[in-house]
Amino acid sequence: RMARTYRRPLARVRHMTVRVALVQLDCSTSEAVAHRVTRTLALVEKAAADADMVVLPELWHVGAFDVDAARQHAQPLDGPLVAALGALAAEHGIWLHGGSFCEVDADGSHYNTSVLFAPDGELAASYRKVHLFGFDGGETVLMSGGDELVVVDTPLGPTGLATCYDLRFPEMFRALTDGGATAFLVASGWPTPRIEHWDVLTRARAIENQAWVLACNEVGLQGDTRLGGHSVAVSPTGAVAAHGAEHEQVVVVDVDPDETARWREAFPALQDIRIG
Repeated sequence: RMARTYRRPLARVRHMTVRVALVQLDCSTSEAVAHRVTRTLALVEKAAADADMVVLPELWHVGAFDVDAARQHAQPLDGPLVAALGALAAEHGIWLHGGSFCEVDADGSHYNTSVLFAPDGELAASYRKVHLFGFDGGETVLMSGGDELVVVDTPLGPTGLATCYDLRFPEMFRALTDGGATAFLVASGWPTPRIEHWDVLTRARAIENQAWVLACNEVGLQGDTRLGGHSVAVSPTGAVAAHGAEHEQVVVVDVDPDETARWREAFPALQDIRIG
């Protein structure tokens, strides 16, 4: 059983209306990784002009379903990709969820690691994906699963980090809520054949935890797998505040972090939990 460990900065973040830009990238295999990185950094710069927080999808530099590319382009946490993302956050004074990348540690183990940067460019939090997708294939062949849950203070309030397949495990989101989360940031590479599951699960995680869900997916064709888009912002009441299509775009939403507390007070369902 995984230990419930939470990492949060000591300083609290003042809540206000937060403009979030979900950068729904085309991560087709036909694009060279170096070109995509350059292009993506430019898209983040453009989005940063009118956003307080920018969010990227899962394994966007190689594509969520390209395990060989993930292995080839793996980097340490202090490598050039993370450094470039941190510098971009500092340059524009934004919170930047850099999506996830294939991290390789000093022992040679690989992880699907999400990174979140504060406006000064410092790494506010990293999260190693707990639930690896592929059953006996896919990322389970290359990656090791994380063993730590992460809740970090952001302008959204205490924010839980999750990645793609994690959405299918409600107990993880309930544990993040127990750890204080009032919002969730989800980086994803969710395919088109199961995109209706994505639409339901993102709303379900918001409804059952009475928390914001901000989920950024990718699009494009990776081998035989097409990615489904539908990046989404779901309010604590379950209302869809913004929803993407199935092409590359930036989905922008204005988030009121205090809506979580208001809804939990008006409809205090979390107080009636009896199991768990």
